[in-house]
Amino acid sequence: MRHTLIPVRALAAAGTSTLLLGACGGPSSPTDRTSADLRARVPQAVRDAGVLKIGSDLNYPPVDFKTPDAPWSGLDPDLAAALGSYLGLKVEFVDMPFDKLIPAVQSKKVDLAMSAVIDTQRRQLGTDDRNQQVDPGVDFIDYFMTGTSILVKGANPLGISTLDSLCGRTVAVQRGTIQDEVAQRQINACQKLNKPLQVHELDTDADAQAEVLAGTAAADLNDFPVAVYNTAPERGGRFRMIGAYVQSSPYGITVNKENTGLRDVLAHALDQLIRNGEYDKILTKWGIERGAVTSAVVNGGL
Repeated sequence: MRHTLIPVRALAAAGTSTLLLGACGGPSSPTDRTSADLRARVPQAVRDAGVLKIGSDLNYPPVDFKTPDAPWSGLDPDLAAALGSYLGLKVEFVDMPFDKLIPAVQSKKVDLAMSAVIDTQRRQLGTDDRNQQVDPGVDFIDYFMTGTSILVKGANPLGISTLDSLCGRTVAVQRGTIQDEVAQRQINACQKLNKPLQVHELDTDADAQAEVLAGTAAADLNDFPVAVYNTAPERGGRFRMIGAYVQSSPYGITVNKENTGLRDVLAHALDQLIRNGEYDKILTKWGIERGAVTSAVVNGGL
């Protein structure tokens, strides 16, 4: 279950059974696509609308959040704006709970989701933990490598060092996330040690952080960009990030499986942003360069 996050750009393009898109509609050798070429390939319905409607849970800094000066900010809004500009489209973020994002994409309430959604085969296939089909699944365009972090109080008063050291305690997670799945699996590991683990599933990661600060939970499990953000010096030392990363995975732009045209155009546009340096500028702005990838990958999650 445990994997160290490898801080190299090539990770998302290596060792995955993925589709690297070099020509819209199918795999081929990578080729440069001009902005004009890709704009012509945007599905007609999206071109007519002139806007990409994007679902996001805007409560997860520095990936997706609101500020007093902006209705949306962070890695995902910046990257979406760059993709939209390259394709001649405006972007509009629709704030919604995290666990409603994939259903919103599947029901076409939004064109896509960008909200630190981790690409997994279960989400691609629409299966549950018993491999039973529960929904149509979605496609992903992988754009960033992340890992689960353990976030504790700044002084680490309980001496937390690993997932196993959480056994016998309470951990807080945002409901419906990969971190929720990690915590649920850890329940079984803790039972073997005769130290039951309690998991508090909350609506937002901010709620999980609040439980840690209040002492209600020993730790919050969240993505490493969020852990980096909350342990930066300007946050006042409220939290500390503990131990090795758990379960390296890619963030994926989430697209309806029927909308392969939009998926492929976005994948090509992302490749161009990586090549022209705009992608690196966005990651550097948010201090999360170590999660960079070298190319767009479709459905690379495991």
